[in-house]
Amino acid sequence: MDVELRHLRCLVAIADEGTFTDAALALGVSQAAVSRTLAALEDALGTRLLRRTSRSVTPTGAGQRVLAHARRVLAEVDDLVREAAQGAQRLRIGYAWAALGRHTLAFQRRWSAAHPATELQLVRVNSATAGLAEGSSDLAVVRRTVDDRRFDSAVVGLERRLCALAADDPLARRRSVRLADLSGRTFLVDRRTGTTTPELWPAESRPATEDTHDVDDWLTVIAAGRRVGMTAESTAHQYRRPGVVYRPVRDAAPVAVRLAWWRDDPHPATARVVELLTDLYRDADRRA
Repeated sequence: MDVELRHLRCLVAIADEGTFTDAALALGVSQAAVSRTLAALEDALGTRLLRRTSRSVTPTGAGQRVLAHARRVLAEVDDLVREAAQGAQRLRIGYAWAALGRHTLAFQRRWSAAHPATELQLVRVNSATAGLAEGSSDLAVVRRTVDDRRFDSAVVGLERRLCALAADDPLARRRSVRLADLSGRTFLVDRRTGTTTPELWPAESRPATEDTHDVDDWLTVIAAGRRVGMTAESTAHQYRRPGVVYRPVRDAAPVAVRLAWWRDDPHPATARVVELLTDLYRDADRRA
């Protein structure tokens, strides 16, 4: 016979209440049911767990060990139930480098005003799915195509592609640059989450690349003038750094901003988030 949660709850109740009678009252069952449940647990484990006298009930050595495990298991189950119950009351949106750029604050405020019962949390997770696969987020803002069939996604907007340069770089004096201006440079890229690849350039003029996995390191190296970067416009809004300037790349395709979610278990707020983000990006395009 398998050990069930009701067996563990019975054991803990007896230990906490001190008698079978009080345990029965706490559990809302008969004293006979408590005795049968404890006997079933002892049979399943093949050992005696409690010493019972006319005045008291005390755990055996094995009972002490099982009781400690039982408390941990029941506490974890309670946490699981609480987490599941709170799922619809909390919305975690993951992002890898930049959240929603200039729309981040407006999104937070509009969401709080329209849905005060659902707490919004923005979570930075530098992974390809911005925390979805890791269980750290319920929805994710990504700027690459989501190829994993476990997830679905929708494009909510477009962002300009910008070049990040040291402030004293000769190209920093221009208002914008072209891809050809950058073909001889070495780009610092995040292959897991970034949007920059050599394929943006013609095959005969593709630049060299070096890897990075952190936006702060990316900015530090660029500020020193050792490398350059290319990123979505949102990075410039979220990460302003002395010594780094951002310039639009006129002939580079814009970056699609996607919201991703679990295909078979979308958060209840998914459709509302897609609608709000789409409105924010569309309104910004109309004003541009």
